[in-house]
Amino acid sequence: MEIKGKKAEVLIPENQIKEKVKQLGQKISQDFKDKELLVVGILKGSFIFMADLVRQIEGKVYVDFMQVSSYHTEMESSGEVIFVKDITADIRNKNVLIVDDIIDTGRTLKALVEALSQRKPAQLKTCVLLDKKERREVDFDADYVGFVIPDRFVVGYGLDWAEEGRTLKDIYAVED
Repeated sequence: MEIKGKKAEVLIPENQIKEKVKQLGQKISQDFKDKELLVVGILKGSFIFMADLVRQIEGKVYVDFMQVSSYHTEMESSGEVIFVKDITADIRNKNVLIVDDIIDTGRTLKALVEALSQRKPAQLKTCVLLDKKERREVDFDADYVGFVIPDRFVVGYGLDWAEEGRTLKDIYAVED
């Protein structure tokens, strides 16, 4: 397959993604048993993962969204985190789970956790589908991780490259 003129190969097939999302949902359900949970999706990349994940979480689940920007049209992060859309929910004394598609440098998720922590939630946890541990630039790890992946540029299942590839059912690694 080609994306934007570059060769792409399946890194994680749809069936493995579905199984991992189910496992994550079960673990989160156990950890938040008998508690209300506000799941905050980070737009746009997490929306497919989040939609599938919240349907796997048992109990009372509410959803909200934030949008931050750290990528531009290149295949590299810009390094700075810009808050584009904030959540509408009051999270004071609430159990909050931030859901993002991928963590690589850790800067975006760390900045989000720091910002939302100031609003005094009862609990604040993070969940990512993909983790590029070897790219980490800050001391931060997600509480729930689907797959640890190599340092490859990936698209599909919500992840895009300049808005392309987002709706692919598998996750693809794009050649450099």
